Amino acid sequence: MVRITATALLSAALALVVTTASQAQAVWRSGRSFHVEACAGPAVAGTARCHAHVVTDNKGRFLQMLPRFRGARPSATAAVSGGPYWASQLRAAYGITGTGSPSTVVAIVDAYAYPNAAADLATYRANTANNGIAMPAMVACTSFPSAKPCLRIVNENGGTSLPRFSNAGWDEEQALDLDMVSAMCPNCSILLVQANSANLTDLGIAENTAAALGAVSIGNSYGGSEGGTTSYNAYYTHAGVNITASAGDSGYGVSFPASSPNVIAVGGTSLVYGSGPRTELVWSGSGSGCSSVYAKPSWQSSSNSNMADNTVCTKRIMNDVAAVADPDTGVVVYMNIRPYSPGYYIFGGTSASAQIISGIYGEKARAAPATGTAPFVYSTAFPYGASGVPASLTDVSSGKDGSCATAYFCTGETGYDGPTGLGTPVGDTAF
Repeated sequence: MVRITATALLSAALALVVTTASQAQAVWRSGRSFHVEACAGPAVAGTARCHAHVVTDNKGRFLQMLPRFRGARPSATAAVSGGPYWASQLRAAYGITGTGSPSTVVAIVDAYAYPNAAADLATYRANTANNGIAMPAMVACTSFPSAKPCLRIVNENGGTSLPRFSNAGWDEEQALDLDMVSAMCPNCSILLVQANSANLTDLGIAENTAAALGAVSIGNSYGGSEGGTTSYNAYYTHAGVNITASAGDSGYGVSFPASSPNVIAVGGTSLVYGSGPRTELVWSGSGSGCSSVYAKPSWQSSSNSNMADNTVCTKRIMNDVAAVADPDTGVVVYMNIRPYSPGYYIFGGTSASAQIISGIYGEKARAAPATGTAPFVYSTAFPYGASGVPASLTDVSSGKDGSCATAYFCTGETGYDGPTGLGTPVGDTAF
């Protein structure tokens, strides 16, 4: 992934049209696609920024999928190679066949208000022709469990007085998160907890609220520098709750809360899936690396046969697993967020991969073991089969997210590597 200022045209193969608004920020390029950060970074100390990326033209103007292609191409029944992907295509790519239960709650923690959250999610879920899978209409709910899939939106303390302020970038993030959880677990109930701000204290309080209100899984699509974060780490430790966090979207480097030993750090891949076998490589924008703050957990030690020899990193290493995050092989999201025209857009970033994995935890509806989610994943992913890949995850062995002194910290390799961890889903066995 490179930052660009060139005037090269976006590939016509994407079938896109420019919206009326633009982003006055850096434009990045991955393969054939230009894209911008939904939340421009980096985050200042004590705060986080969201990790969603939106496909744009070369000048950073948001691109909307042409209306005439909404019911045809790309569609959930067509064999696409390199995306963008609708719900059923993502599910097929990762072998997810279950649809979950309304009694299972998957939580999303984000910052600020998103006034059109329920309406935008309803539009996405109603588009069966493109999603390729029936997604029941979500009812509004004020408590759990629910007999029908329901959406509950609360503030960071669990109340109904939602944050006063809205932020377009975080709205885009929430649109992506809601759609990805729906894609992986269409029958799950969703809890959206909106923190008052992107301050790590507010986000941490929201995390505690999500766990207290009964979430089996909590997805976190944000991060910032890990320096000075030890006082926030306890927010991401909840017995019986699976917690995912995005690895970051600026290439090689460590991000908190993904660097916390208590969460599943989710890296990003470029996904090619259609009529043939699935292929993936490391997305160049994925974060990864060796923590400078958090101790190495026992399940990541070099004495564990599930790991490569990582004695050069004496602390926690990111990541644990991965999923699609490259905007060039992105996912389709519906949003009606000012100042952009309402419609379908293409997103990427490790925000997408973190929520895909969180949604799979919801579909599986398995509470995290008392010992924590991460060691469970490591124990189920190995030993390697005769082909050299784990039975429950697909090894990603090519691509890189930057330059590093220790190759597998930033390069896809056979076995464990930093950018994709143990690999990407093959069904839900590892989760």
